[in-house]
Amino acid sequence: MSFREINSKMVEATVLPGQRLFNQRGAMLAYKGDVAFTPSLQGGQGGLMSMIGRRVAGEATPLMTVEGSGTVFFGHGGHHVHVIRLTGDTLYVEADRLLAFEGTLRQGTMFMGSQGGVMGMVRGQVTGQGLFTTTLQGQGAVAVMAHGGVFEIPITPQRPVHVDPQAYVAHHGDVRNKLSSALGWRDMVGRGSGEAFQLELSGSGTVYVQASEEKL
Repeated sequence: MSFREINSKMVEATVLPGQRLFNQRGAMLAYKGDVAFTPSLQGGQGGLMSMIGRRVAGEATPLMTVEGSGTVFFGHGGHHVHVIRLTGDTLYVEADRLLAFEGTLRQGTMFMGSQGGVMGMVRGQVTGQGLFTTTLQGQGAVAVMAHGGVFEIPITPQRPVHVDPQAYVAHHGDVRNKLSSALGWRDMVGRGSGEAFQLELSGSGTVYVQASEEKL
């Protein structure tokens, strides 16, 4: 099972018997074959417990389970779509960015405060992610959504990458991230824009950035 980009705003997925994939509710555009869609409470192999924290915080995104034999076309809201293929590592991405992903991936949630303490939680508020972010781990493909398209920037130990928090889409690899400010705390008070902050990613991996500061 894999995703194929039809154009910048639509992907095609082949569904095979005995396999499954998950998609954001309302993202199915069309399908061919004997394919069934059912509401998913667990969202991948992570199980129900992986979603409790986000659901308590009101940050969960409803998912559908897709099974059967056929072809499904996905897109949502006219957003640009980008396919990311994982080979055993972990992708960090906000739930509402997920268009669809393969059932071979294990889904979990991570408390933003575990990455950078208080500033990690501030980052969640600046980006609109809230207090939790979604993790997908294992072997498989993920289709994410963005405004204006997505470009990939390699992260190396010699060259950290600084990203506007509102343009950040996702990242994977052995990456550390922290939120820093170009302004003093007094200057930041009352600012609603992410321009007062920079998201610094260092280590080895890839960060995915959208060509816009607009939220989904």
